[in-house]
Amino acid sequence: MPGDDFGEKTEAPTPRRLQEARDEGQVAKSQDFTAGLTLLGAVVLLSIFGHQMLAGMKVLIQTMMSGSFTPNATRAGDVWRLWEVAGTLAVKMVLPVALGVMVLALVAGFLQVGVLVTFKPLMPKFSKLSPISGFKNLFSMRGLMRLGMSVTKVAIVSAVAAVCIKWDLPKVLALIHLDAAALLAAASALVWSLAIKIAAVLLILGLLDLAYQKWQNHQEMKMSKQEVKDEFKRMEGDPMIKQRRAQVAKQIAMQRLRQDVPKADVIVTNPTHFAIALQYDGTKMTAPKVVAKGADMLAMRIRQIAVQHNIPIVERPPLARGLYRAVEVGQEIPASFYAAVAEILAYVYRLSGRKSA
Repeated sequence: MPGDDFGEKTEAPTPRRLQEARDEGQVAKSQDFTAGLTLLGAVVLLSIFGHQMLAGMKVLIQTMMSGSFTPNATRAGDVWRLWEVAGTLAVKMVLPVALGVMVLALVAGFLQVGVLVTFKPLMPKFSKLSPISGFKNLFSMRGLMRLGMSVTKVAIVSAVAAVCIKWDLPKVLALIHLDAAALLAAASALVWSLAIKIAAVLLILGLLDLAYQKWQNHQEMKMSKQEVKDEFKRMEGDPMIKQRRAQVAKQIAMQRLRQDVPKADVIVTNPTHFAIALQYDGTKMTAPKVVAKGADMLAMRIRQIAVQHNIPIVERPPLARGLYRAVEVGQEIPASFYAAVAEILAYVYRLSGRKSA
């Protein structure tokens, strides 16, 4: 039905539509994927730098308890020196993991949307401040779907955690028989194993969410047939403007022909499809020059101007086609055409009684 062509969005988005949406910051991305990847990376980084962090915590506690930097707790300088040393040690402990997590967050964003720098999503929109609009968005179909997906994700993660804890329950109960050092090592291993499994589940859920976000974004970007037509019109330009431009270009071309063709010594034709106007001045040029050329209608106009100014017209179909394709207006002919053009010019000079250069 005609109404369907104008209203129903059944067509894939055009590259221009996708680029405009990207410039606006409307791209498919998943917060769950970013969270899953960064959490997984954080767990791995903690397993690598965990011993270093524990050693740093030990040094930090010893430093604060020793009182070596605060011989007099009533002096501001001693207290400030303690905080300075403690802060430096804390930064050294946390910095590798913090930088690693930051890099992983950037990598997650790059994997989803590539390189995209735009500040348009940060621009304030007063429509978003409306309580009515917020209430509608909260209870819209999309909002309810997000709520359902969030509840489902929490349920899946909780189920995985419960299963993992049940599997490791005998190991947890066995911890009571270990001394302090072995207890700490075994408990750390159990916590790390649980964390890595939960992070892996979150990453898988994030990948599924990313696929859903891409599908949903594609659905939202779909266009109606009328929108596609309008898009191509904008890309190609208004037909009236294009027609006017063509007319102006034609007028300019005709005016140039009226100025340049009378300068020619001879017109080489196909005989009807191509016309090449050649000029040669031995005192100024090293070879004959194409002063005008045209095909079909322009070729006919060149011949008409040539007749009006008594310029000889010579039919040489192969030469006319070769010059039309090989030489632009204002250029001298290549050496491969010298012999053929020289023969024509000599013929023209004999007809007009002009001496050949």
